[in-house]
Amino acid sequence: MSTRAPRYDAVVVGSGPNGLTAAVVLARRGWRVLVLEANAQAGGGTRTAELTRPGFRHDTCSAIHPLAAGSPVFAELGLERYGLRWIHPPTPVAHPLDGNQAATLERDLEATAAGLAVSGSAADARTYRALMRPLARSWPALAHEVLGPPLHRPHRPLLLARFGLRSLTPAASLARRRFSGEPARALWAGLAAHSGLPLESRLSSAAAALLGAAGHAVGWPLAEGGSQRIADALIAALREHGGEVATGERVDDVSDLPRSRTVILDLTPREVLRVAGARLPEGYRRRLQRYRYGPGAFKIDYALSAPIPWRSEACARAGTVHLGGTLEEVAASERAAAAGRAAEAPFVLLAQPSRFDPGRAPAGKHVAWAYCHVPNGSTADMTTRIEAQIERFAPGFALTVLARSTMAAPALEAYNANYVGGDIGGGTLDLRQWLARPAPRLDPYATPDPQLFLCSSATPPGGGVHGMAGYHAARSVLRRHGPGR
Repeated sequence: MSTRAPRYDAVVVGSGPNGLTAAVVLARRGWRVLVLEANAQAGGGTRTAELTRPGFRHDTCSAIHPLAAGSPVFAELGLERYGLRWIHPPTPVAHPLDGNQAATLERDLEATAAGLAVSGSAADARTYRALMRPLARSWPALAHEVLGPPLHRPHRPLLLARFGLRSLTPAASLARRRFSGEPARALWAGLAAHSGLPLESRLSSAAAALLGAAGHAVGWPLAEGGSQRIADALIAALREHGGEVATGERVDDVSDLPRSRTVILDLTPREVLRVAGARLPEGYRRRLQRYRYGPGAFKIDYALSAPIPWRSEACARAGTVHLGGTLEEVAASERAAAAGRAAEAPFVLLAQPSRFDPGRAPAGKHVAWAYCHVPNGSTADMTTRIEAQIERFAPGFALTVLARSTMAAPALEAYNANYVGGDIGGGTLDLRQWLARPAPRLDPYATPDPQLFLCSSATPPGGGVHGMAGYHAARSVLRRHGPGR
């Protein structure tokens, strides 16, 4: 690669949503940008492929996108102009309990509260309104405050403080103390479990508060045609401003890159050390070596002969279904993964895109996407345990399975080297690592080398498809190096 002729202003290593966003932001400012991707297909966590049978299009990592739909930078870039279309299921999230009961997160906050009043209690409905209404109605401001570096001057300090008070209370404690009925407790637990933290941990409620508020403000949509369309839209925006993307270009040492003013690494710390360790001072290297990764994931993609036969009709309306039962069951599952054990009854996150986007599968057929948390690096095969949870709430599911594709934690890491031990979130997001991600610095995107910058999910605000780490990394570059030529 060192013989590549042009001289670039920036070379971005990695084509995940953050790397592509950083590239677009710089290209729009006149920078000449090249994005390099090791795989044959760009997109990182936003790729779509036929993993089971021809005609069945599966999202290889992320599938449902509340933070993408609510991302300030994606709104600024206007990705809909580049072909991205959002599909909103009638119900963003359903959380079934045994029997026909299910708690639901509806787009309308009042409808959600009303459902909790019917299935739980009027007190739970009032509590839910009090928790979510101030956050949901201020979503644009909340997204700017929360999806950024932890050390910044807040524009809405009271809103940020309100969010912080909710976030710092462990999800299990908040649910037990604030809600009396199981439907509301389970709904909060399922949202919190997206954090990858034990529900007894501080900041586990941050995921519940943020994702719940996003659900009411912008929904939990899926990208029409698959998550690859998000990457495709970003690439189209980049090319419109003169940027380039090269796939099949594995980087082993930043010294081999084309000459450029800056290099931006959409890589988690282990990969940063692999390609750029020699350029970094010893103290910073030690901090990156101490970076902690979270639980791994075990993922299954299904080709189905029919829609999933849910016992509760509410689940059929939902793009995302949380399968784990009660608060105590969800908490036990996430606690086991953190303690190094594969849960016997795992909390399962399931998406059913083809119910709402029929082009994902041949006529009359369907796809489904499911995963659970496992210990980091676990080789455990969770297929039987995941399918027992689906069958628990959808009797007869097994009869609809035409084919499945499974990825244990090591396979996820092989698919994407950033997923260390199968950690798709880019590292533990507990309180300590949120404040110093990936290492203690006033500007977490700038390294001690003035030419090297970081923009992966290991930088604030962490995992998820939102592009905000790339946006903030690009702003860091511009502060240091000024506009392009």
